[in-house]
Amino acid sequence: MSKTSYYTQEGLDKLKEELNHLKDIERPKASQAIAEARDKGDLSENAEYDAAKEAQGMLEMRIAKMEENYANARLIDESQLDVSKVLVLSTVELLNKSNGMKMTYTLVAQSEADLKSGKISVNSPIGKGLLGKKVGEMAQINVPNGTIELEITKISRN
Repeated sequence: MSKTSYYTQEGLDKLKEELNHLKDIERPKASQAIAEARDKGDLSENAEYDAAKEAQGMLEMRIAKMEENYANARLIDESQLDVSKVLVLSTVELLNKSNGMKMTYTLVAQSEADLKSGKISVNSPIGKGLLGKKVGEMAQINVPNGTIELEITKISRN
């Protein structure tokens, strides 16, 4: 069961760059570590060899997962985005009804999420609660501290 993920060009480039780094830099390092540990003697009592093999296995799992993500990635044409409702890559201005605080978030794919820069995942509770909503609508979102009520005040593209 593959899951399609939607990316901006920047996010897709970043994913490809990280995947290439793992394959071209980290994979040879892991192989070298195994070779060095193997040269140290009896493999049945060589903890360094076991650790190097385990690290290589974890790296290969990570590479496989990233290759799957890349294979299922779809590029979003930002110029075609509908700003009448909240979608992936929408920038949304919100008003928290309980404390009057205003906030702005851009909804992105999970791998591109970065709260410091105002990018939240469409898979997060807030992201899921905002999807499909229009300006003026209220979103009741369950978060760990309870339920928050957010009013959508503006929807735009990056």
